[in-house]
Amino acid sequence: MKKISIFVCVLLVSACSAKPYIVNSTNITVSSSREVSIVSHGWHTGFVVPADTITKQLPQLKERFNGAQFIEFGWGDKGFYQSVEITSGLTMQAIFWPTESVVHAVALAEKAEIHFPNSDVKTFCLQNKSYAKLISFIENSFYKESNGDIVPLKNGIYGNSQFYKGEGDYYLMNTCNKWTAKGLSSAGMDISTAFKLTAGSIMAFLSEESNVLTSSSSGCYTKNASYR
Repeated sequence: MKKISIFVCVLLVSACSAKPYIVNSTNITVSSSREVSIVSHGWHTGFVVPADTITKQLPQLKERFNGAQFIEFGWGDKGFYQSVEITSGLTMQAIFWPTESVVHAVALAEKAEIHFPNSDVKTFCLQNKSYAKLISFIENSFYKESNGDIVPLKNGIYGNSQFYKGEGDYYLMNTCNKWTAKGLSSAGMDISTAFKLTAGSIMAFLSEESNVLTSSSSGCYTKNASYR
């Protein structure tokens, strides 16, 4: 019986979609370096990016978050992420059973470190081509209808926010934090995504990179970051 259970689990994982995939090239063009933040909410990490580029790619976001200066994006399990009450059953299902995914988008009027004063925030700069690939990765994280529209679901869990149907399956080896790692890899950072399963592993990587990815009040610039 134990062997059968293991076989079933292997079959389920092998049938899962590991989307969204790491982006190696994109048609998106960005004219200059841009500032990006990673926010850790304890168990979950997400990107905060300027609203202008991503809303050009996904006009529905501009309609929904008109006037936002920045947007935070997170990706995760549909049931767990949208639930008002987190139960042990939801937690176990999210970890061990392949499930549908969602994207959580939150409008911000100020920078991440101001908006989330009680969260761990790492802010850094990306060169224009690297930033464009990150934006492409975030765009690809949304499920799209045949006409290119993204699919809104429930209202989000804090602030001015919205859930959208996601691309790919959530499971043990394709978690919210691995999603963040794949985004960083898309941006050209030399990060191994295989075991970046926790928020701590993401923030530790960024702490090691802090001396080469720099932003300041006078502008956004990069030193010799470990880009691929």
